[in-house]
Amino acid sequence: NAHDDGLYCEDGVGPWVEDKHRLVSLYEALFSTGMKRKWDVRVYIDLYSGPGIVRVRGTGKRLWGSPLLALQVKDQFDKYIFCESNPEALEALRRRVEKFFPRSDVRYVSGDCNDKADEICKMITPPSSRRKVLSFCFIDPYDMSVKFSTVRKIAERFVDFLTLLALGMDANRNLQHYLDPKNRKIDEFLGLKDWRTVWIEKSTTTKLSFPRFLAESYAMQMQTLRYLPVPFHQMKQIRSDINNLPLYHLALFSRHDLAYKYWEDVLKYSTSQMTLGI
Repeated sequence: NAHDDGLYCEDGVGPWVEDKHRLVSLYEALFSTGMKRKWDVRVYIDLYSGPGIVRVRGTGKRLWGSPLLALQVKDQFDKYIFCESNPEALEALRRRVEKFFPRSDVRYVSGDCNDKADEICKMITPPSSRRKVLSFCFIDPYDMSVKFSTVRKIAERFVDFLTLLALGMDANRNLQHYLDPKNRKIDEFLGLKDWRTVWIEKSTTTKLSFPRFLAESYAMQMQTLRYLPVPFHQMKQIRSDINNLPLYHLALFSRHDLAYKYWEDVLKYSTSQMTLGI
């Protein structure tokens, strides 16, 4: 667990965040080590990085956030890019990184990732005939706020994505709002304008749930960017500790089979405890 260092801390996260962080940490460890000899440069991108420490609602327990977990892998990435819209959170993250990982190559992007996609892409080490570059991008929003245009832009490079699809938290609760043609949130999330027509047709002819429809539509959109197919059952569901309701799914998108082998290993061994050795 993390300690109170007096810096800004993200408050009120649910206890299920420990499950998410364990899965992400395990995958990053396998990815960073497994790709070390296959690629000359490995870049880690976090689009919703937060301050580096979060506090669990109701307990006061502090946990390391995704950026510091990514920095502690045995075979560090060659470069880290952290994007965060809250300036106070980003400054707290910067100070924590400087304290614990002063020698790491870390870049910071202040602002909404949807507005900063070009800036993020410019920070990714450019590949060359002598330098193969692979990036790993973690997308961990509170809702379906990341636009598909942002993902498409970053995916122009060799990038694997681990994406939190906030389907239970956001999609189920706001279905009627999203069906209003004036609401463009799902249009931008999927990069599709005609999804309402498809959903109405499927919902009247099948028992398909709205979250599953969105997840499968998202995976099909990733296929248009040359990512391998991801069936719904391969997306890891995270449920609420309080009432066991499904909150979100973690979905891996890669152009290489090896990444999915790592993901299968993570899901198999995710019960093992991860600790941060700092």
